[in-house]
Amino acid sequence: MQISELSDRSGLTVQTIKFYIREGLLPKGSAVSATRSEYDGRHLERLRLISALREVGDLPVSAIQQIIEAVDDDRVGLHELFATARHAIGPHVAAPHDPHWRAAREDVDALVRELGWTVGDRAPARDLLAHTFVALRRLGFPITLRDLRPYVAAATDVAEHEVGRVTSGAPRARTVHTLIVSTILYEQVLTALHRLAQEDASARRFGPG
Repeated sequence: MQISELSDRSGLTVQTIKFYIREGLLPKGSAVSATRSEYDGRHLERLRLISALREVGDLPVSAIQQIIEAVDDDRVGLHELFATARHAIGPHVAAPHDPHWRAAREDVDALVRELGWTVGDRAPARDLLAHTFVALRRLGFPITLRDLRPYVAAATDVAEHEVGRVTSGAPRARTVHTLIVSTILYEQVLTALHRLAQEDASARRFGPG
């Protein structure tokens, strides 16, 4: 297909596609003349991945480049590919020079070890959870494993479901696309369901009749 058709099928402007080519996010088309190149389904799939990273993940070009490089490198295994995508997605929370935060981060690291989870030391979610622990403690809510267990169980079930949807033989770009959708959009689904279920539980326990 020509770049105009690629634009129509991807929903992106020709200028945007050319920008992605210049930035190295999208391979060049196959030259058929001095002024014309041909594109195929792989270009369309790549543009859909980039669109998901840009529009759903709200990632900068530099972060997308890291993911694209991992997708294109067959030496990078699926687990490392997932880790690269998750690190790019973030969120990246600045670690303050605060003893309360350092203590909370140590508690997070201890929790991960106690659960037996295999998680990278630089996983952004470690810092995010530490910040949440600090906020809870400042509001007078101590952190106990007993209180965390329902959330750990729910997170484990959801993660197993999401990873289970990925097959090792699937195209790598499609695998990352699935991960982005699961991580970002389905987290919103999980949050909404939690709030709906909480309202229902409140109505059954404290509501009239």
